[in-house]
Amino acid sequence: MNSEFNIAVHCLTLLSLKKDHMANSDEIAKSVCTHPARVRKVLGLLRKQGYVITKEGVGGGYMLNINSSEVTLGDLYRLLARGSLQPSWCSGGGESPCVVSDRIQDIMDRIYGGGELALERHYDNITLLDVTRDIQAETK
Repeated sequence: MNSEFNIAVHCLTLLSLKKDHMANSDEIAKSVCTHPARVRKVLGLLRKQGYVITKEGVGGGYMLNINSSEVTLGDLYRLLARGSLQPSWCSGGGESPCVVSDRIQDIMDRIYGGGELALERHYDNITLLDVTRDIQAETK
């Protein structure tokens, strides 16, 4: 799983808790525990997709632009992390006259593809509101 997915979920959850308030990238980065440039990169993509709005200058920052009950983790996974289950290297596919080597890459592609679909279906059942409620419940 790539970190952009986790950063996006964290940022959007934080912004959903702030409701009608702006949060700047430094404030968000402190919460995420990462560099503000990484946060701005992810938030830039989320802005392009309409998840957040921005305001520049003094008092500016990011604000949630969606209903948190309508955004699923599946939406965010497809946007930021689809394909991250499959490793960049798979054994086989070389010039070895091996029955496994000749077929393993296609078979592993199907296995990872099935896992990806199952993960997306699971994430489709979790909304940003669910994550926000879980955070609120655990802070009581």
